[in-house]
Amino acid sequence: MPKNALVTLRYGPYRSCGIAEHRTFRLQGLQAVLKADGHEVILEEIPDWNDVQLIVNGEMVFQCNINDLDFGGDGKLDPLCSEASIAVLNAY
Repeated sequence: MPKNALVTLRYGPYRSCGIAEHRTFRLQGLQAVLKADGHEVILEEIPDWNDVQLIVNGEMVFQCNINDLDFGGDGKLDPLCSEASIAVLNAY
């Protein structure tokens, strides 16, 4: 996939401090890594609990549990962010 791809980052609600709602704190590193690669990221809320999906050209290329992502940060040390970046670059 060339740079400047349009990546839809779909995320579901998760429980934190006893409150369940859609939050983007755990997505900051993933967004930073994708934007550093030159991709445009669109956030989209979904009803699936704890789920993160990356959609490129209408195809889901990566999926993980939102709780497995590092909280905040730039995503450079998070292995899931690296895996997601590679999945987007290998998308057709």
